[in-house]
Amino acid sequence: MATTRRDFLRIVPSALAGASVLHPALSWAGSDEVYVPGKEGMIVRSARFLDLEMPMEVLKTWITPGPHFFVRNHMHEPSTLDASTWALTISGEVENPLALSLADLKKLESHTVINTLECAGNGRAFQQPHVPGVQWERGAVGTARFSGPRLRDLLHRAGVKSTGKHVMFRGLDEVPGKVPAFIRSIPIEKATDADTLVALEMNSAPLAKHHGFPARALVPGWIGAASCKWLTEIKVLDKEFEGNFMKPGYRFPNQPVQPGADVNPDDTHPITALSVKSIIAAPIANATLRSRAVHIQGAAWAGEADITRVDLSTDGGSTWQPVQLGREQSKYAWRLWSYSWHAPRSGEYTILSRATDSQGRAQPASAAWNPSGYLYNAIDQVKIHVET
Repeated sequence: MATTRRDFLRIVPSALAGASVLHPALSWAGSDEVYVPGKEGMIVRSARFLDLEMPMEVLKTWITPGPHFFVRNHMHEPSTLDASTWALTISGEVENPLALSLADLKKLESHTVINTLECAGNGRAFQQPHVPGVQWERGAVGTARFSGPRLRDLLHRAGVKSTGKHVMFRGLDEVPGKVPAFIRSIPIEKATDADTLVALEMNSAPLAKHHGFPARALVPGWIGAASCKWLTEIKVLDKEFEGNFMKPGYRFPNQPVQPGADVNPDDTHPITALSVKSIIAAPIANATLRSRAVHIQGAAWAGEADITRVDLSTDGGSTWQPVQLGREQSKYAWRLWSYSWHAPRSGEYTILSRATDSQGRAQPASAAWNPSGYLYNAIDQVKIHVET
C-alpha cells in the first residue's frame, strides 16, 4: 500500500494551525511547536528538512527505542513509497546488473548488527568558534539492532569487476530545486565487510518511515551520512563518487587549521569512522539537585574501536575517577556507564567525562576545529547546582 506525503511526514506548526496543538508537541529549538507522530518529546533542530535530536533525559537504555532515535534528513522525505513497486538496482562496474524487490531481499540470509549511529555534526553547537549548520548538541546519536542481507552478498551476485573500487548509494530523498542529490560512496573494502548491510529492520521491526523504509545502507562504525536512507540505487564505481556530499561535504582537513580559517577542499579527506566520545546523560546541564547523593550516567562509543574506560571528574578536571561500564556491549555499539557521587557541600559543580578506546585514543580537552564542526568529541561537561 502506498504511503502518502500526509501520512509520511505530518508536521503541524502551531503558528500556522491557528489553534492549540492537541497532540503532545516536540521540544522546538526555535519558537513554534511541531508535532511528528511517533516522535513526541524529541528536540526539533530543523523542520524544513526534518532533523530531530534525542533529549538526554531519555538516554536510559543500551538499545535506543525507535521513538527516541534521532532523525537526520538532508532533503525532503519521499512523498510516496510503495513497497510493492519499490526496487533496489545494482549496476556500474559489475558483470550482472540486478534489480531486486523487497520480497527478493527478504528471501536472502539476514544478518544483524548492533550499531551506534551518529551524525557527523553531533556536538556542533559546542564548537568554538561557532560554525554554521544544524546546531546539534549531544543527541544526534542512537544505538539500534539493524538487520538485513549483507551488502557483500548482493555485490557477489552482481559480480564486481576488478575495476570496482567504490560503492555508491542513492536514496529516494526529494531534492528541492537545484540542490544536489544526496549521494555518498564508500570504499569497496568497507562495502564488502561482513557487517555492512542493506538493512530492512531496526530493533526487530521493519524500518520506520523516518529511518529509511523500506531499505537503508548500514555502514557500521562510520558516520551516519554513510548509511543512506530510502536506498534505491547501488552503483559500483572505479573511483570515489564525485558530488557535493562527498566533496566538499563530509570531509576533514588533512592537518590542523586555525579556527575561522578557510580550508581548500583538495587538502581534505573523507570522514569515515567515528571518533572516541562520551556524553553525560544525567544529571542534565544546569540542573538544580535537591540531594547531595548524585547518580551520574551516560554513554561512550568509538566507531570501529572498543571503549576500554571512561573517567569522570566532579571538580572541573582536577581529579579523575573511573566509572562503572555497563555489561552490555557489542562491536560498533556504545557502552553505557554510571557513577555514584556524594557532593561534599551545596554549590556549583562542573562534571566532566572522558572516554578512552582500544586504539589508545582519548577524548581531547578541546575538539579539532574544522569549518563544518564535524566529529566534535571534546571532553563532555555539564554544570549543575546542588542545593540541600
